[in-house]
Amino acid sequence: MSGQRRFERRFEGPSDLHLHSLRSDGTEPPETVVRAAHRYGLRTIALTDHDTTAGWAEAAEATTSLGMTLLPGMELSAKHGWRSVHLLAYLFDPDNPALRAEMERVRTDRMGRAERIVRNISRDYDLSWADVVAQTSDGATVGRPHIADALVARGLAVDRSAAFEGILHPREGYYEGHYAPDPLTAVRLIVAAGGVPVVAHPTPAGRGLMMPVPYLEELIDAGLAGFELDHRENTPAGVAVLRGIVERRDLIVTGSSDYHGLGKPNLPGENTTSDEMVERIIARGTGVAPVFP
Repeated sequence: MSGQRRFERRFEGPSDLHLHSLRSDGTEPPETVVRAAHRYGLRTIALTDHDTTAGWAEAAEATTSLGMTLLPGMELSAKHGWRSVHLLAYLFDPDNPALRAEMERVRTDRMGRAERIVRNISRDYDLSWADVVAQTSDGATVGRPHIADALVARGLAVDRSAAFEGILHPREGYYEGHYAPDPLTAVRLIVAAGGVPVVAHPTPAGRGLMMPVPYLEELIDAGLAGFELDHRENTPAGVAVLRGIVERRDLIVTGSSDYHGLGKPNLPGENTTSDEMVERIIARGTGVAPVFP
């Protein structure tokens, strides 16, 4: 805790720092997400939609009305080689020019990628771009989950999970890649915007999906604050490796649900972040202040 700002604690737990709304690939408006979190006993949350801050204002209004604390956040897409890497960014300045430009570039390419995937699928199935647009909200970051929802609406899959295991699986041949910055660039952009970067679900199942330890050390040197270790997608073996790094480098550890409404089975508060770690995030973030009750 040396060198960090001291303050009187103004939030209370339990805290879940990874929730999504329909501003990206969740299925509920930010206000509904906040109310669901409150119903599950949470008192501090972070809204972390993919590559957008469009839900911050609505979430802040809802948390204030319920006496909760909001840590404004985002899940920024990155890519390390063939690995998809997501960085949770907390308390960054949403008007930082460099970060805003990168967010826009990612969102724009996501849209183009989604259109390409739909065009591929439409060669074999009755699916159009209009079907996908019908599953999105204004300002949403369009992605594969919206295509999955369109497949469900068209009766081509029973739910999102089935869509991802079926038509949207890379083996089916419709997959297209999309632009994302490398994690080192992403970390530097978040830090320069006063934010606190944490690797989301850093040890997914599958051989080699976790970033190599030497590269993780490079990210830490660049300002990576920690890892989301308590998450249902992490593997025990990977978590054990990262806990060793956490202890050696005195990093932040978070636990979160990765709630998506009906888009995933994850429930608010199924994993939580300790008050100590929330304090460390708040002390470290300088881009924007938490929204306290």
